[in-house]
Amino acid sequence: MHAAELSPAVLAELRRPRRYPAVSVLLPTHRSEPENSQDPVRLRNLVAEAKNRLHADEAVSRADRLDVVEQLDRALTEVDLVHAEDGLVIFAAPGEYQVWSLPRPVPARVVVSDTFLTRNLVAAHAGGAPFWVLTVAADRAALFGGSGTTLVEHTGGGFPVDHVRPDWDVERQERIGDVPSTFRDEETRRFLRSADTALAAVLEADNRPLFVLGEAAALSLLDEVGGAAKRAAAQVSRGGLGHASAAAVAEAVRAAVAEQGRRAVTELQERLDQAQGVKGLAAGMDEVWQSVSEGRAAVVVVEEDYWEPVRVTDNHLVPAPAGEPDVREDMVDEIVERALDTGAKVQFVPTGDLASRGRIAAVLRY
Repeated sequence: MHAAELSPAVLAELRRPRRYPAVSVLLPTHRSEPENSQDPVRLRNLVAEAKNRLHADEAVSRADRLDVVEQLDRALTEVDLVHAEDGLVIFAAPGEYQVWSLPRPVPARVVVSDTFLTRNLVAAHAGGAPFWVLTVAADRAALFGGSGTTLVEHTGGGFPVDHVRPDWDVERQERIGDVPSTFRDEETRRFLRSADTALAAVLEADNRPLFVLGEAAALSLLDEVGGAAKRAAAQVSRGGLGHASAAAVAEAVRAAVAEQGRRAVTELQERLDQAQGVKGLAAGMDEVWQSVSEGRAAVVVVEEDYWEPVRVTDNHLVPAPAGEPDVREDMVDEIVERALDTGAKVQFVPTGDLASRGRIAAVLRY
């Protein structure tokens, strides 16, 4: 069972066409009781639905049906609902299966096609964009790597940077309110300068959004002695994190990361407005599909969990009832896949944010 070990290369491999039938089973899962008690039942029901569709599909040979049913059964033995995250995705096709656990919700769906339904994995990859968190105290600077809701201390590249001197008692100084004085001596300036230099090297090798946490005096001096920390997406004035666990740091930075995500969505909306102003915007599934098919889309923006069954009529997409012949249930997924294959960037926004643009839009290259 995969955790979110997603990368552009992995996503590209998952996007490639499969021999029909390629089955995708999606289930929203729960991390704790009592909600998770029903997850096994829901999963069994969805897999049963997938098998029923295979049995009813005259386009599937008996050999392929038996193969994919066996792949689904093998996938079920790998599912670990005890340690579930927020979404489960099972892929099964002739000769293969995969199980993915995602740190974000997915809709309950069963799709049978000639490709796997990957847009939820693409969304998880986009939503799990990595970032750095630097914590600064008078005696220590530590660096953490974050992705989604997880945070792990980064030990390497000079981190953590410790500043030890005789008779140092930071806790006592905090108790008697003398912390600011610890940020006035030259030794501390040198320590923070070395931390900033190490940070600059890490950012040079792996440039991610940066969040810096520490007491106001530490943040001020860090800005004064170096330049790397000034590139932070946010600085959070918060003491007592010098030797904090990754979990404590994750909690301390959570609001700042969420705010940065909201700012990114706002900037994305502004970019769509600008594109519309210069007639460089496609809106709605049909327009976006046309632009992506022509390789003209630079950025495709999709509402979370938007999907709509359509039929291709006279080279246009027309909404159609799901389950009818020639109806494509996963056209949004096809658009996302084609966009990525043509080098476009795909970003997801909360449901309702693109209501005035048909729930999907694209900024055009020309």
